[in-house]
Amino acid sequence: MRIGYLECFSGISGDMLLGALVDAGVPFDSLAETAAALNVGARLEMRKVSRGGLAATKVDVITPEQAADHSHAEESPAAHAHDAHSHEAHSHEAHLHSHTHEAQPAPAAHEHAPHRHLSVILEIIRSAPLSETVKERSCRAFQLLGEAEAAIHSIPIEKVHFHEVGAVDTIVDIVCTAAGVELLGVDRWLASPLNVGSGTVKCQHGTLPVPAPATMALLGDAPVYAAGPPMERVTPTGAVVLRMLDVRYETLPAMRVKATGYGAGGRDTPGEPNLLRLLVGETAESAAQPEAAEPMAVMETVIDDSTPQVLAYVSERLLEAGAWDVYRTAVQMKKGRTGVQMTVLCRPNLLPALRDLLLRETTTIGVHWRLENKRSLAREFVKVQTAWGEVVIKVARWPDGTAANASPEYEDCRLLATRHSVPLKQVMQEAMRAYAATSTMKEGI
Repeated sequence: MRIGYLECFSGISGDMLLGALVDAGVPFDSLAETAAALNVGARLEMRKVSRGGLAATKVDVITPEQAADHSHAEESPAAHAHDAHSHEAHSHEAHLHSHTHEAQPAPAAHEHAPHRHLSVILEIIRSAPLSETVKERSCRAFQLLGEAEAAIHSIPIEKVHFHEVGAVDTIVDIVCTAAGVELLGVDRWLASPLNVGSGTVKCQHGTLPVPAPATMALLGDAPVYAAGPPMERVTPTGAVVLRMLDVRYETLPAMRVKATGYGAGGRDTPGEPNLLRLLVGETAESAAQPEAAEPMAVMETVIDDSTPQVLAYVSERLLEAGAWDVYRTAVQMKKGRTGVQMTVLCRPNLLPALRDLLLRETTTIGVHWRLENKRSLAREFVKVQTAWGEVVIKVARWPDGTAANASPEYEDCRLLATRHSVPLKQVMQEAMRAYAATSTMKEGI
């Protein structure tokens, strides 16, 4: 099993995790392409930095406003020095407080940034030419942010508007993280206890203790502590990414480390390296032991008085809320009525939320569920070149590393087929030929 282990001795933020992913081997160009695919006018920049004497990778999201500030700063050396300092400080210590929270007084270019409601952000993500896995994870992250803020302020989630977390840089942060995680091909994410920092942070509602309310709500029962100089070390973006990845908090397991990555925060804190370390490794599964099974909840309900459009909408909402899969089956009910059985597959801990969503959004008056086990093959993602462009191939592998199956990502193929006016099946076939020419799949697979 491929494990990703996050050592959060100096906390975690979106830019720190992006830096760690790149440092561990995720191609920066792929993340830059993801940022461009969002079509929000932002781009990524990468550079090598030193934190506490250790080399690390720093990844920054450059928004149109920041690019304009930088352009103006170049006209004045003094202004440029000031701009560089403020950008570094903002990158980690005051990194993107969520929704109604703003870190430090922002430059004038940011004061008039438009507020965005959750539905607008989700539409930006869904309309981008990205894989369904990336879209699902990113939408789930913003759904969690919205739910946290709605609970803090006792308002409906539809009325939550995103300030800095809804801004371009955080959308890019979260979506690029989801894309980088997909490329890394990790099966399970683990983390150390979180150093959340201490002190206070200035927000729209005044001076509040660290962690900020949204961060605290998103962390839930995660193990936390405070060490080092007073500063914010876990940001809302960092907290929601941990939730997005379903991180488990455990000690470092026995594994063979294949890659190590250091992601840098904005500040260089003397004696306290402002870093996030990522270890990627393989755990050995003993043939003498039964295969590890993962618990799964199966929830079902039958509906006979709803329209297909409503049921399609509910299916989308369930997937955004974290369901693994949702499918609908035509059934014959008593008294000759036709109906639709909705089946939802999810983690057991999501049962209450998804059950309530079904009862709230459909006309059903009853839901039943059961717990089962599932076994998943390890997955990795390989890029291949076709005559029309690049396609990602999803490869499933047995525990010994042998390929069990491979298939091209639908969204990649659909985009190329539409762009070049060629049949979709032809793009998919060409992608598989390109993969077969370079793969190490054994005979018989």
